[in-house]
Amino acid sequence: MCCFSRKVEHVSATNIFARASKENRQFLVYSMSLSADEDLSMILPLPVPEKSDEDAVRFINLEKYPDFFKDMKAGFPEPQPNSRGPAAGNIAPEKHLKVVEVGSFEASFVPSLRDFERLDERFRLPTEVWEGLPQYAKYGFAVFKLKKGSKTIHPMAFEFPRANTKRLFFPTVHIHDGKVHPRAEFDHSLYCQFNSQKIPSEFQESVQPAELFMKIDQTQGILHGDSHIYLLTLRGMLKNVDTLA
Repeated sequence: MCCFSRKVEHVSATNIFARASKENRQFLVYSMSLSADEDLSMILPLPVPEKSDEDAVRFINLEKYPDFFKDMKAGFPEPQPNSRGPAAGNIAPEKHLKVVEVGSFEASFVPSLRDFERLDERFRLPTEVWEGLPQYAKYGFAVFKLKKGSKTIHPMAFEFPRANTKRLFFPTVHIHDGKVHPRAEFDHSLYCQFNSQKIPSEFQESVQPAELFMKIDQTQGILHGDSHIYLLTLRGMLKNVDTLA
């Protein structure tokens, strides 16, 4: 979900990587180009088990590997045709949420919707927005605080416990202007590594295993070096939903 707490002027070149990790968890890496006139946050809803602890999400600093997605793209040297795959309380707590320094931004895990009361108002969405997204009623949320201006955000990475252990989750719902639209303009490259599940036909396989075009020692365990990477490209005006694989 490319969801922002304040209006953004422009968002493009969104890249997301997903891979199942140990103990029913998932890695997620997110990057994009962004232009905004004020400080804001990007909010990523996560399908975590209910009542997950505040430290359930482990944030990973990839500041020293800003070319994570540039290198990943090199695994797909042939021009890619556009591909449109199927998508798949009122009492505020007393304590503030834990804030983690992750490279050039701050990050927090918000265990539930009601816990947004513990964030600065600038970094949360109005209640009526969430009322239009009932599918997130039981989700947790990764929140990244970003500075105003035009920039390419270095990869934001973390590992979270997942409620659905059978499919990979890509947060692709858009909220760029404080409103939930049924369709949205996509400019997304979705990358992943599969374990034992069947590979969806919409994904294209890299020509080589990841270790031949990625700096595996800088990925902090996020990638399997001897496994191939798969790519699904979403471009154009599409149904505004998250994606499962």
